[in-house]
Amino acid sequence: MILSDLLGSPVLAASGERLGQVVDARFVLDGPPDGMLAAARLHGLVVSPHAHSSFDGYERTGVDAPALIARFLRWRARGSFLVLWTDLESFTDELRLRAGATLYSPRLSESEV
Repeated sequence: MILSDLLGSPVLAASGERLGQVVDARFVLDGPPDGMLAAARLHGLVVSPHAHSSFDGYERTGVDAPALIARFLRWRARGSFLVLWTDLESFTDELRLRAGATLYSPRLSESEV
């Protein structure tokens, strides 16, 4: 699977309700570096009911300048959430969440960057 195939994909709740589309992905670095880089693992997907593209780094809690752009992008990101990879039940042309999936805030603190 290629990540770009997931971007823009519709995301449905277990009930079939459309929640939004995939706008970004979150990775974690596992273990010591393998050669020059640490192994990256897909942690989850950021889903937005309004936006159709990435938040350009403005999901970081400390990013607020230029103020006008930051305010617009936060408004556009309203209602967005992070869903863990393990909470996906199926993915074909659309992604379906499993029943009981937890929706997390997509905001990143400075310590997570």
